[in-house]
This record gives sequence, structure tokens and C-alpha cells, in this order.
Amino acid sequence: MGNNSGVSLEDLCACESHHWYRKFMTECPSGMLTFYEFKKFFGLKNLTPASNAYVQCMFSTFDMNNDGFIDFMEYVAALSLVLKGEVKQKLRWYFKLYDVDGSGCIDREELLLIIKSIRAINGKTDEMSAEDFSNMVFDKIDTNGDGELSYEEFMDGIQNDEELLTTLTESMDLTHIVEKIEAERTDQ
Repeated sequence: MGNNSGVSLEDLCACESHHWYRKFMTECPSGMLTFYEFKKFFGLKNLTPASNAYVQCMFSTFDMNNDGFIDFMEYVAALSLVLKGEVKQKLRWYFKLYDVDGSGCIDREELLLIIKSIRAINGKTDEMSAEDFSNMVFDKIDTNGDGELSYEEFMDGIQNDEELLTTLTESMDLTHIVEKIEAERTDQ
């Protein structure tokens, strides 16, 4: 994670956790974050249907007990994983996020949907189109050529390709969300 505005990983330590808890409880007094509140919490408005579907997938991966809500412990676990997790932990989460239909494999359409949605949410445009990027990923790591990425292909392929690992990690960087929450905290 970058450290552009004084926000660091240490902001999630015990000395700061009360601020995160206060933000969570201010936005979600019931202690149970719904999908609507999740989008509001992270300032995600006016999303395209594809981006909304991606955010729904992200919400579902954070909802670890599948009850339709994110409680504070799930929220902290998710932030900790995304911000501080080891590469393998993050890749496991990315795989689950990209496997939109839960089939245990990622197909080209799923990857393309997620890449387009991430770019729309982050407001980034890259030199390479989402289609070209998806094709490059499959060309590099679909070792058996079946048009799907198994968990093993995904994990091994991404870890063994520095360009893909860097691109994937940067696309999922949530530093801007942490900075936004931290800015709101200091404004209070």
C-alpha cells in the first residue's frame, strides 16, 4: 500500500481501531452493513450495472458467513486482508472475487467483467484495453488451454509473472478508500 498522505498500515493497529469502529458504527448503527450501506460507506455512487455487479461480488466475499450483512469483525478482517495480507492470501481472495459464478474456475467473461468494473470504479484507463489485458492473462497462465483458469493455474501463473502480479495488485489497491476514511476522521 502506498503511503502518500500519512496513512499507513499501522493505522489499522489497536490505537486506531476505535476510529474505524466509530466510522463503521456511524455509517451503520445496527452494526450490520447492508449492500446499500456498503456502497454508501465507500462512496460508490452512480455505478454502471457491470460495476454494481462487481461491488456485489466484493460485498459477498467480505460477507464471510453469507448472512447478507457485513459485521464489524468481517469488515476488519476484509480490510486487514486487502491492506496487509500476504500475496498468497490476497490471490486467494482475488480468485474468489473473480470467480463470479462460484464454479471454481475463472472464464474470460468473468475476468473481463471484473477488469472493466475495477477500472470504472477506480476511474482509471490503461494503455491496454480490458479485452487485451484479459486475453494476455489467459495467454500467459491458461496452461491447459481450456479457456478457464483453475485455482492452481491462477495462483501459479500470477505468482510467477511479475507483470501480472503488479498489475493485479495495483488494480485492487484500496489506498484511496483508506485515505478517504482517514480524511473524514480528521475532519470531525
